[in-house]
Amino acid sequence: MSIRTITPERASELLQEGAALFDVREADEYARERIGLARNVPLAMIGRTSLPTGNVRAVVFHCKSGARPAANAAKLDAAACCDAYILEGGLDAWKRAGLPVLTDRKQPLEIIRQVQITAGALVLAGVVLGATVQPLFYALAGAIGAGLMFSGISGTCAMASILRRMPWNSRVG
Repeated sequence: MSIRTITPERASELLQEGAALFDVREADEYARERIGLARNVPLAMIGRTSLPTGNVRAVVFHCKSGARPAANAAKLDAAACCDAYILEGGLDAWKRAGLPVLTDRKQPLEIIRQVQITAGALVLAGVVLGATVQPLFYALAGAIGAGLMFSGISGTCAMASILRRMPWNSRVG
């Protein structure tokens, strides 16, 4: 078998015919906005556990933009027990096609967005305070930059770990 990309319209047809839809995003992303029939199986779990497919003849994988399934096509194809597809353009394309999604705005923003907002605010504060109050505040911007570089290199993120423990993130799940 070889995994292929399909349009949102074709994916919708396959779902009506009984295909299984898997959202490979993280649980916090899935909790905030998702395609109604999608089951959440984060990309990191695929291959570690079997996909809950039952007796379906086709599976469709998606994320927000389609990049994660495309980058991991071989892994997804190997995990599929039948014909496998990637939703071209992901959830964003699904919405552009006018297809329905479930949105829960009571769920917190995705952790990655929280990290981006927090890091950006800290860097901006360091620069503004460094320019107006005390040049030592520039070190704050430098420390955040170094932390982001370390996160990118190591694949871990201390800020994300801290933010996950915040009370507003306890609603995910």
